[in-house]
Amino acid sequence: MAWRLAFAGAPAFAETILARLLDSRHRVDLVYTQPPRPTGRGRRVSKSPVHGLAETAGIEVRTPTRLTGEEPTLAEFDWLVVAAYGLLLPQSILDAPKHHCLNVHASLLPRWRGAAPVERAIMAGDDETGVSIMRIDAKLDAGPVYRQRRWPLGGRVTGAAVSDELAALGATALLNVLDDLPGLEPLPQDDDSATYAHKLTRADSIVDWHRDAAVIDRQVRALSGRSAAYTTAPEGIRLRLLDARPVSQSDDSPPGTLRRKDNRWQIACGTGALAPMTVQLNRGKGTAMPMKSAANGFPKLLFDGARFGHMGHG
Repeated sequence: MAWRLAFAGAPAFAETILARLLDSRHRVDLVYTQPPRPTGRGRRVSKSPVHGLAETAGIEVRTPTRLTGEEPTLAEFDWLVVAAYGLLLPQSILDAPKHHCLNVHASLLPRWRGAAPVERAIMAGDDETGVSIMRIDAKLDAGPVYRQRRWPLGGRVTGAAVSDELAALGATALLNVLDDLPGLEPLPQDDDSATYAHKLTRADSIVDWHRDAAVIDRQVRALSGRSAAYTTAPEGIRLRLLDARPVSQSDDSPPGTLRRKDNRWQIACGTGALAPMTVQLNRGKGTAMPMKSAANGFPKLLFDGARFGHMGHG
């Protein structure tokens, strides 16, 4: 059966899913997304990836800050499909479509309900994650699940790369579910097993060098391609860690101490050390560069014995 759909989403994850829907036999005639907002260093006002795709496809786009009042419009659609939209849906909206509302969630529910499931899974050291196609109810990400698809988190995966993989996986799973509806029955979640992926805050990006190097490595990888983990020094230096590797520590330097070891830079941690590979300084043009180039370019800031995160900044 070909369904008439409304879609709600905003970031690149949702854009991938919308693109697959547009290539399917189903009709997407209305898109909800976040309003344009200032982004980047220049604070230029930008539309969400979903907004841009929908406009290119000639689909009507709405950007309300709340969906209350959209019930009469949604009553014309078979389903509302949601993917990383960023707004909670009131019960009146959940009841508005002819059938119901579906969500593509980037975790193996009930693990990692909430706003940042990919990052939290990597930070926690999970062996796997996945996507869940669920029917939305009033409680956050607690609705019954139609289908799940698993994805391994082995190796040195990053948050951005995993999100891309899960978007593609989720799009395929969603289309399979739509093919089997309305006869497919979802299964309830086990609320007792639920964990929550709380929204990322600035504090999640600050490195605490007293932690184990492996833990900091997961933090860096989880935030790679997003806000990025960073550390600071008293002089106002901010060093963003875009790529790093955990290594063994060959001396007893205090946590947060930058050392040059065998032609490689490393920062001492509570256990082990972290070797910055690609960094970005809040100096010069703020360009991402290899750590060796950064040290050569800013020798008065990045030198053997420099200290990071030792004034309460992480």
